[in-house]
Amino acid sequence: MAAKTVDPMVRRSFLMWLALAPLLICNLFPFAVMISTALTPEQDIYAQGTQWIPETFTWRNFVDMWETVGFGGALVNSLIVGFITTVMTILVAVPAAYAMARRPFKGMQAFRIFLLITQMFSPVVLVIGLFTLIVGLGLLDSLVALSVLYCCFHIAVAIWMLQSYFASIPIELEHASWLEGASKAYTLRKVFLPLAAPAMAVVALFTFIGAWNEYALALALIRSSETYTLPLKIAALTGGRYQIEWHHVMAATFVATIPVSIIFIWLQRHLIAGLSGGAVKG
Repeated sequence: MAAKTVDPMVRRSFLMWLALAPLLICNLFPFAVMISTALTPEQDIYAQGTQWIPETFTWRNFVDMWETVGFGGALVNSLIVGFITTVMTILVAVPAAYAMARRPFKGMQAFRIFLLITQMFSPVVLVIGLFTLIVGLGLLDSLVALSVLYCCFHIAVAIWMLQSYFASIPIELEHASWLEGASKAYTLRKVFLPLAAPAMAVVALFTFIGAWNEYALALALIRSSETYTLPLKIAALTGGRYQIEWHHVMAATFVATIPVSIIFIWLQRHLIAGLSGGAVKG
């Protein structure tokens, strides 16, 4: 009886996963340590010897962390900042990118290069000037002012990404809608934007994650603990203390990753749906 041959596609897939296994382990290892520490009793964390899997899972660490460090307020603040930043960025970037894709003008290539150059300036480089500006406007310790600054730093790359994608959408689809008697506003809302939904989802995801994780500007502009965002609140757990409560730090870090993961999964589902059905719906 002849031996069964392995499908080349299966073999290639197995070899690819085998090659990616070390990278996957390196990426997942910090998360495993984080979850393990978050579930370890406090007295066992400082015991001699490394114990990767705790003997008893202490779910109380999450409750204590939430009650003692004011994590809920910081979570709400980060959600507010992330939502405002994302909405403002999309509202500004979509019309700008659409105008660049459908109404090319002289010097547009230079303007696109300028957008990229602006991304070379880190918020850390501009933090002193931005701090002086915010103080002069009387907006220190304001989540809205922080969101506006985040929006300013994300608009350029958002326009760049959206303009490239918008240019790939055939303009003939809009022409066909206009010939049917539809207005430009109706065509934009019912034909163009559904086709552009995948790119808008990607931009929204990157914008939200950027605002969610940003630390330098928040540290400079946020003063009171009531308006702390999550990065500031988690950093406060490791600074100015005689003994760092690592079980609380890791519990807070784990909970902070949950909203981003949920948003990513939700947008990924809509992204796949838009890619597979956008043209048909249009």
